[in-house]
Amino acid sequence: MEKGSMVGLGLCLAGVFLSATMHGINVAFLFMEFGSIIIVVFGHLGATIASFPFEATQNLGKYVGKAMKGKDAHSASETITQIVVLTNRARAEGLLALEEEAKGIEDPFFRKGIELAVDGTDPEALKKTLNAEIGAMRERHKIGQGWFTQAGIFAPTFGIIGAVFGLMATMAQLNQPAKVGEGIAGAFVATFWGVFLANGVWLPWASKLKQLSLKEIAHKQLIVEGIMAIQAGVSPRVVEELLKSHIPPAQREKAAAGATSSKSSPAAAAAA
Repeated sequence: MEKGSMVGLGLCLAGVFLSATMHGINVAFLFMEFGSIIIVVFGHLGATIASFPFEATQNLGKYVGKAMKGKDAHSASETITQIVVLTNRARAEGLLALEEEAKGIEDPFFRKGIELAVDGTDPEALKKTLNAEIGAMRERHKIGQGWFTQAGIFAPTFGIIGAVFGLMATMAQLNQPAKVGEGIAGAFVATFWGVFLANGVWLPWASKLKQLSLKEIAHKQLIVEGIMAIQAGVSPRVVEELLKSHIPPAQREKAAAGATSSKSSPAAAAAA
């Protein structure tokens, strides 16, 4: 589990249930009101499923896994170093020399861009192709974000419906005063679960997916700029400085160190 998810969810659970205990609430009671739990869980999930094509719901496990585990973070400094190495090689031996280099690139998007550049694709068409792929990825990511956001919107609503049902049942037993207090307490269990699931689970996950998507988009945009600079024959030093503007100052020294070591290669010496 990704550290932010683990710490955040842990604090959320601890705060909510510790507070309930301190207020004299039997936590087990929150899990025993099956009628309230059923309407909230089945109701908001059903409404969310109905809001999207079923294919989106079939990918729910993937969305949850990504939100909980995060995603292998791309190292911008390593990517910049790799781009500088490729720039040196292209300046020394020409773009065709990158054909073999491309086979060793693990990132499919990066590899595709280099291959298109080596094939002599028009720069404008190359940039348009890569940006179109980024745009398509952004739209795919919005589906998971939207699913979680919608679940977060529906959950409290069904919690209110559950509370209304509970109060209706309680009002029907006003001739039995001993049951009124318990009935009212049970009615608000539905509200609790609706609000908790929305603000403790679905909306934080939606935010996490959004942040992960933005990071991935930023990384791919860095790659696009690097590939365009390689194709244009820009100086490796200029490429390095251009791409370093995409990363925080704290990471720039690492990127500079990697790029400097790459300049000691035979290809870099020939380019100089």
